[in-house]
Amino acid sequence: MTDGTATAELDVALEKHRTELTGYCYRMLGSSFEAEDAVQDTLVRAWRSYEKFEGRSSLRSWLYRIATNVCLDMLNAGNKRARPMDLSESTPLAQAALSPRPDNTWLEPVPDARVLPTVDDPAEAAVAKESIRLAFMAALQQLPPKQRAVLILREVLAWRATEVAELLGTTVASVNSALQRARATLAEQRQSGAAAEVSDPLDEEQQKLLERYVAAFEGYDMTALTALLHEDAIMTMPPFDLWLTGHDDITGFMTTLGSACEGSRLFPVRVNGLPGFAQYKPDPDTGGWSPWSIQVLEISDGRLTGFHFFLDTKRWFPLFGLPLHLEAKADESEEGA
Repeated sequence: MTDGTATAELDVALEKHRTELTGYCYRMLGSSFEAEDAVQDTLVRAWRSYEKFEGRSSLRSWLYRIATNVCLDMLNAGNKRARPMDLSESTPLAQAALSPRPDNTWLEPVPDARVLPTVDDPAEAAVAKESIRLAFMAALQQLPPKQRAVLILREVLAWRATEVAELLGTTVASVNSALQRARATLAEQRQSGAAAEVSDPLDEEQQKLLERYVAAFEGYDMTALTALLHEDAIMTMPPFDLWLTGHDDITGFMTTLGSACEGSRLFPVRVNGLPGFAQYKPDPDTGGWSPWSIQVLEISDGRLTGFHFFLDTKRWFPLFGLPLHLEAKADESEEGA
């Protein structure tokens, strides 16, 4: 075998783990872009040190060990990402102001395809989707980094305690203790807020709810939208720290500070294991539509309970493979972008 062939085969062997490693790093870091960077660093380190790989563990386990060390190093800065409601109290509409915070403050959305590898087991696929939903991701960020790694490896990826202990260079007792503490913290987080109840795939009722939502939003029909929102629904808009609760304040915001969104168009995206839409709002300068947000929706008891707009479109739309402009006469084929 030539050196060139061996190198190509190693590249292929490493690359096939990219998606699952990106999912792992995303859960660890709470950032789509930092996760991509961490995986790239992991694969480069693996490629450079492959001659030292002794094969005592699988290539996959070795890569996870490298990725864990990369993530722990990145988390040493102490930053943990959050949602607006994790940082402040809800703001009444009358006091609403759009105050941005730095990008590294916020938990970031991620396209499902970048972090969810294809698996044959429906139960495994469901667990993977649930573990990238915004509420679960926000709860993960409350854990110390090593507890976070233990919980992800044990609960999400179903590693054995002995495998996690070997990866982290610690004991099984230490792993079990860390897992117990992590579970307790997550249980507290779940008690403080309702989790999204989204079927996979969406059931008929949920699909109809989303169809009604698109019609209400694109038609900017606040009466119809109110009927879809839970009375305690939450709306967030990172990078702004403002968040609103209740359908009156949400629809009130949309007809005042958010009135420029009237006439928007929505296109489905697969994001964080939840229903989502790419929102384009009218562009008065071009007559077409410009990106405005990636929307992530949470559903519970047949209503919309979470209504999250991620506004940094120059970062998000390319990540989702979406165009940065829609022409005024865009045909139906372009709408599927």
